[in-house]
Amino acid sequence: MLAVSCRRYGAPDVLKIEEVARPTLKADEVLVRVRASSVTSGDVRMRAFTGAGIFWLPMRLLFGVLRPRNPITGMEFAGTIAAVGKGATGFRVGDAVFGMKIGGANAELLAVREAGAIAAKPDGLTLEEAAVVPFGALSALAFLRDFVQIKPGQKILIHGANGAVGVFAVQLAKHFGAHVTGVCSTANLDLVTSLGADQVIDYSKTDFTRGPDVYDAILDTVGSTSFSRSKRVLAPYGRHVFVVQTLTQLLQALWTSLRRGKRAIVGFSSGDSKEDLLLIKGLIETGRIRPMLDRTYRLPDIIDAHRYVDTGRKRGGVAISIGAAP
Repeated sequence: MLAVSCRRYGAPDVLKIEEVARPTLKADEVLVRVRASSVTSGDVRMRAFTGAGIFWLPMRLLFGVLRPRNPITGMEFAGTIAAVGKGATGFRVGDAVFGMKIGGANAELLAVREAGAIAAKPDGLTLEEAAVVPFGALSALAFLRDFVQIKPGQKILIHGANGAVGVFAVQLAKHFGAHVTGVCSTANLDLVTSLGADQVIDYSKTDFTRGPDVYDAILDTVGSTSFSRSKRVLAPYGRHVFVVQTLTQLLQALWTSLRRGKRAIVGFSSGDSKEDLLLIKGLIETGRIRPMLDRTYRLPDIIDAHRYVDTGRKRGGVAISIGAAP
């Protein structure tokens, strides 16, 4: 089968399209014929191995010290079931599915644990739209629910509201009953407003840390805010949650965890929860949330897709269209 490989860390040019062996299917797995995948901010960080901060060493030990342990890139997928393992009973050949697995999704075929983050494709979505849902939606859900600990009536500011995580964070925060302020660039003001944000701030014109509003929580999806500057606009027990972590943010999180009052929090989302994916599927099918597909590239143009995501200017998700192996 054809797959995108990354056999050393670096710029987008390290990526190659290669013929590789098909996955060996285990008893508790299903084989997905991938029709659409994606390139996320997580994919480009793993390719270049940036953004790990103090976690650089443990992340290298996990994913590969000198080169990626799993050279096939990609996390999100949408397609159809090509085969089922002997112990897998939840899917049938031909079922349309979507989901997330760390590594291996930018390929024509992908083996996924049936108990993992895989579910029937939401009705009404194209394969490309479905393929850009799991990373952003599962991350946004985990950070809002588990780290922000969002509650109805809270005022929450979401920085980077136009990105893959941000577009779902805005919609999910509204679903949970919060008053949402989105922060983005001038070009994305209308987009973030259309997602349901109660207020939108153009960061190129307004510094929210100097404004009059006070927030119960700040969710930074891109790692460009500072707790020391933002705490002025945090409520007395407000939380400043970082999706992308640095050493400074980790030290602030450790320090503020020892004190009462305002807190900096760093967190992680494993993205492997079937229960959470089913929740997201239900919210999409009932019209509570929707994906935002920015661009679609063909598999041979994977380098261009990574270059575009590297710019940090995408609006929602970037899909990869894949002509799967027979």
